[in-house]
Amino acid sequence: MPSQPPSSDSRPEGATDSGPRPDGQRIAKLLARAGVASRREIERMIADGRVALNGTVLDTPATILSNLKGVTVDGNPVSAAEATRLFAFHKPTGLITAERDMAGRPTIYTALRNALPGGTPRLMPVGRLDLNTEGLLLLTNDGGLKRMMELPSTKVPRTYRARAFGEVQQSQLEDLIEGVEIDGVRYGAIDANLERGTGRNVWVQMTITEGKNREVRRVLEYLGLKVNRLIRTGYGPFDLGDLPRGQAVELTGKPVARFLSEMTGEPIPRGGVKKADKVEISAPVKAPRPPRPPARKGPSARPAPRKVADAAASPRKASDAPASKDRKAPTGSPAPRKGAETLTNAPRKGRDGPNTTRPGSRSRKRPAPTRGNTPPRAPRK
Repeated sequence: MPSQPPSSDSRPEGATDSGPRPDGQRIAKLLARAGVASRREIERMIADGRVALNGTVLDTPATILSNLKGVTVDGNPVSAAEATRLFAFHKPTGLITAERDMAGRPTIYTALRNALPGGTPRLMPVGRLDLNTEGLLLLTNDGGLKRMMELPSTKVPRTYRARAFGEVQQSQLEDLIEGVEIDGVRYGAIDANLERGTGRNVWVQMTITEGKNREVRRVLEYLGLKVNRLIRTGYGPFDLGDLPRGQAVELTGKPVARFLSEMTGEPIPRGGVKKADKVEISAPVKAPRPPRPPARKGPSARPAPRKVADAAASPRKASDAPASKDRKAPTGSPAPRKGAETLTNAPRKGRDGPNTTRPGSRSRKRPAPTRGNTPPRAPRK
C-alpha cells in the first residue's frame, strides 16, 4: 500500500507550501524587526535548530508568519516587535564593534552601558568601525533597517576625514570618482577632496557608498599615504555634529521619521514631513542642577562667620598682646598692670653703663646720680 503524504496539520502553522502564499512576512524578517538579530544571523540560527514555532523546530527561513505568537529562540518566547528606534554613538578608538571579543578586548557595549539611558532595548550597530577608527556609529533595534542601511545597493553615503602621512595631489583624488581596482578588488565611485596639510600630514575627506572592509585605508595606501587617524563624520543624512566622544543620543524628529519610512517601507506619520538634506546631531541635554536650599533663619540657624575686618577694627587689649620692652602703650588704652612698670623701667646693660635707662622709656622715677664727675645740683631758690 503506497504511503500517504504527510498531513498538512503536522506542519508548523504558517509554513509555506505549493498553494497560494499566505499573508504575512518571512520569519527571518519578523525576528530581525523584533531586534533578535540580523536576517543573516537568524538564518544561521534557524539552520542550527535554535528557532521553533509552537514547539516545532523550524528548518527553513522561508516560513511566512503574520506575527511572532508561539515563536521561541533557544526556548525563550519572542516578544512583539517594538517601534523602530535609531541612536547615534560617538565611538572612541580602542573599542571593537562587536558584542563580544575572543581576545578579551573592550567592545562598544562596554561603553554603551553608561552612555545609554535605562530601559533601552537591545541595539545592533549599523556597519562597523575598526579598532583604531573613531566617529559616528549608528545603532538600531530593527534588524531590517540595519541591513537596508548596510547594503551597497541602497548607496547610503558614509563620510570620513582621514589624516595621513605623505603627499597627494587633488587631481589624484579626483580620479577616484571613477572607482579604482586594488589587488583584484573593485571599489566604486569615491568623492575625495584635499582639505589642508599640517607638516608632512594631510587631511582628506572621502565619501563612499559601498563600505567595504577597510576601504578608506586601502585606497589611501594605494595613493602612497599612511593613515594615522580616521574619523567617520557622517552616515546617510546624519552628521556627527558636536556629540562628545563616548556619548550616545537617540535620533528623533520629523526628518528621522522620514528617513526611517524610506528605509523600512513603513507609512509616514500623518501630516507628512519634509525631507532634510542633513541632520545635525547635538549633544544630549543634561538636566539642570537643582538650586541650593535657602539659608535657615532663626535661633537654630548657624551663626555667620566672623569677618576678618571686624576683628581687625576691634580694640586690642594690652593683656592680649605679648609683652615687649620696645612697645609703647597706645593713647587711650587702659593703665598697664602692675609689673609692667618694672619691664619698661628695667635698666639695660650696654655701653652706656649698667644703670642707664633705655632711650624712649617712660620712667616715673629719676635714677639716682652716680658719683664721679657729675656737677652739683643748683640750690633751689
